[in-house]
Amino acid sequence: MKQKIKIIVSGGGTGGHIFPAISIANALKQKHNDCDILFVGAEGKMEMEKVPSAGYKIVGLPIRGLQRNFSKENLKFFSRLFKSIRKAKTIVKDFKPDAVVGVGGYASGPLLHVAAKMGIPTLIQEQNSYAGITNKLLAKKAKKICVAYEGMERFFPADKILLTGNPVRNDLLNIASKKQEAMAHFQLNPEKKTILVVGGSLGARTINNSMLASLTAISDSGVQVIWQTGKFYIEKVREELKNWDIPGLKVFDFLGKMDLAYAAADMVISRAGAGTISELCLVEKACILVPSPNVSEDHQTKNAMALVTKNAAIMVKDSSAEQELVVTALKLIHDADKLAELSVNCKALAKPNAAADIAEQIIALT
Repeated sequence: MKQKIKIIVSGGGTGGHIFPAISIANALKQKHNDCDILFVGAEGKMEMEKVPSAGYKIVGLPIRGLQRNFSKENLKFFSRLFKSIRKAKTIVKDFKPDAVVGVGGYASGPLLHVAAKMGIPTLIQEQNSYAGITNKLLAKKAKKICVAYEGMERFFPADKILLTGNPVRNDLLNIASKKQEAMAHFQLNPEKKTILVVGGSLGARTINNSMLASLTAISDSGVQVIWQTGKFYIEKVREELKNWDIPGLKVFDFLGKMDLAYAAADMVISRAGAGTISELCLVEKACILVPSPNVSEDHQTKNAMALVTKNAAIMVKDSSAEQELVVTALKLIHDADKLAELSVNCKALAKPNAAADIAEQIIALT
């Protein structure tokens, strides 16, 4: 192992990509004191803010994804892609990394493509149970591919695959000991059941609308709710709640203390992003998953089904959520046996050492 190593970590776009990437970087630092890490993200995306706040340098590429519907922005896609490839070449030549890691997100494609062409070892961290087109293309030149689900030989060469799981934030370990602190933090009654409702780092319109459509049922149930709406929806939700007095309903645009939110919850309603699912398994929480239909290859449904088939989660389709989600949740929260069953089964799928295991594989490439 070299005395000093230099690693580029590329990707981002959502919290689901950024927080695992930071966890990998932290694990690299723990395993190799003299490790210089540079992040490469997409200009204007949340990694440009979150990564520096975690103490790491980041450079942005002008890359953007293709919009599903026709958009003038799509006309700029190829020019942005070529500019991103040129900038990626400059970054790699200047930084001279010993290895490059792609965690998913717009910037991973250009950066890993360039690094592989320049003979630098690359590692892909595929979070989802259904691999996207970009990672399938990048896999041809990658040295190693770290995955979170079994059966990924459908997409990648079997001899490159390592089942490591998805990295999660360290503060989510041992949350059971934080229950009392969590109840005090959210000003909740420890004698009542609590549901945590999250739609990912940006919020989820369907989940929010489902909650708003069922306020009477929520109020009548006496169940406590911690509800993260996302910053785009908070004003609408607050406006809708003006004429309601539901003491146990706590509404936030963003939850900065996810460890305490999980610790307070008896069950969770969530989208089915890969990072979120890994967190739910680690914190051993019964959950109802509402996969987003607005993602490539419908990978959130496939992520959710990987748990549902093992009786580790319940799934409600996005299209029927307004009618079924809260009804299903209020039934589940009072079914102690089912809550325990889901909790035990999702715990069996957890990979608590994912970040450390991936870091070891990265170091082995240098």
